[in-house]
Amino acid sequence: MRKEIPQSEIEKQLALCAKMKAEATGARYALVDTYGCQQNEEDSEKLRGYLAAAGYEMTTDEYLADVIIMNTCAVREHAEQRVFGNLGALTHTKKAKPDQLIAVCGCMAKQPEVVDKIKRSFPLVSLVFGPDELWRFPELLQTALSHKKRVFEPGSGDGCVAEGVPHLRTDTVKAWLTVMNGCNNFCTYCIVPYTRDRERSRRPEEILAEAKSLAAAGYKDITLLGQNVNSYGRDLGGETDFASLLRAVCAIDGDFIVRFMTSHPKDATEALFAAMRDCQKCEKHLHLPLQSGSDRILKAMNRHYDSEKYLAQVDKLREYVPDVVLTTDIIVGFPGETEEDFEETLKLIERVRYDAMFTFLYSPRPGTKAAAMEDTATHEEKQERFDRLVETQNRISEEKHRAYVGKTERVLFDGKDKEPGILTSRTLGGRLVRVEAPETMIGSFAEVKITDCNTWALRGELA
Repeated sequence: MRKEIPQSEIEKQLALCAKMKAEATGARYALVDTYGCQQNEEDSEKLRGYLAAAGYEMTTDEYLADVIIMNTCAVREHAEQRVFGNLGALTHTKKAKPDQLIAVCGCMAKQPEVVDKIKRSFPLVSLVFGPDELWRFPELLQTALSHKKRVFEPGSGDGCVAEGVPHLRTDTVKAWLTVMNGCNNFCTYCIVPYTRDRERSRRPEEILAEAKSLAAAGYKDITLLGQNVNSYGRDLGGETDFASLLRAVCAIDGDFIVRFMTSHPKDATEALFAAMRDCQKCEKHLHLPLQSGSDRILKAMNRHYDSEKYLAQVDKLREYVPDVVLTTDIIVGFPGETEEDFEETLKLIERVRYDAMFTFLYSPRPGTKAAAMEDTATHEEKQERFDRLVETQNRISEEKHRAYVGKTERVLFDGKDKEPGILTSRTLGGRLVRVEAPETMIGSFAEVKITDCNTWALRGELA
């Protein structure tokens, strides 16, 4: 059920921020540590926005911070272990600064077993809240600070849409813009529908207003975010869809790129491919997670497509956008995966020839159906398959990148590389290009001739 937070409630939160700021007796500092996806990054911008409105200055020094917030991810076990490890390390900062408030939010905070573990094992944590409680963070923060008691608000599970929450963006070139939250797909390996709740779309007028403000502020790279952007608008009575929204954002005045993620293959449409072709500002890149090339495994994953349908979509996409950059996700070692299943995945990868791939060894998530499935393959077998997968994709990626050498690409400079004097930039297809250029070019577009490449990136010089 769709739940929209009244603007009056957001105004109450902002008034509470103003009150906290007015009552402050000296400088106060906050640190927001982010784990996981771009949606978490955007949530952290909202947390910083509220904290700034409450008079906090941002810091990266955990010993200086009066408030530390860990915005967590629950998609993989490794991310959870990092959070617990870093929480343990904060015992030193808490000891040095006893009034320091430590909070945990994000997807881990929505899992009952995680909340119980924090209650039992991490008494230094004073505040825990789930993603759907973020809109009332000032209220939760004040309660934890003023009553000197632990506050646990994982959320009701209803999900919500809240407009008017302030952002404090740390990047001046790239901006995240959430268009929807939640997921209805219930892939058997994935915890997201349980931590982010059901799909709910922001209204198009709110999205367009925010996109216009970002363009007016000079942002050059705007990424539309959602767990599955392709199903955008279905909870709005059919008045719009993602392809229409993409066209509307691209029609905004200004010189900028529009990117988007992530797209579920079962919902990728010709209307989307046509919008990618027609909109000059739209990136010529699609991230289309495959997960497995085996129809048997895809069914066990509850992915709602088979390899034939997926390949037909790829062929149709390339009809509309012949030079599209195509990337994907692959899970190795899903419960029950055999060598034959894995060979089907390798065969499909050779057929599609992705530009890049994000590869994962299966990580069981408590509460998902896959966590209870029988798993017969050994860790050694899974690791050997994973290594073969990476080797195959690295070869293809390098071949794809080699085809760029000698060409001239329009790129957006977005930051400094670790190598002195080198800037990072991105093509319209999202390919990373390292270029020797002055820092004054960050935030600007330029023509770059590609001179060299490796598996992961291109190198170029100003044309």
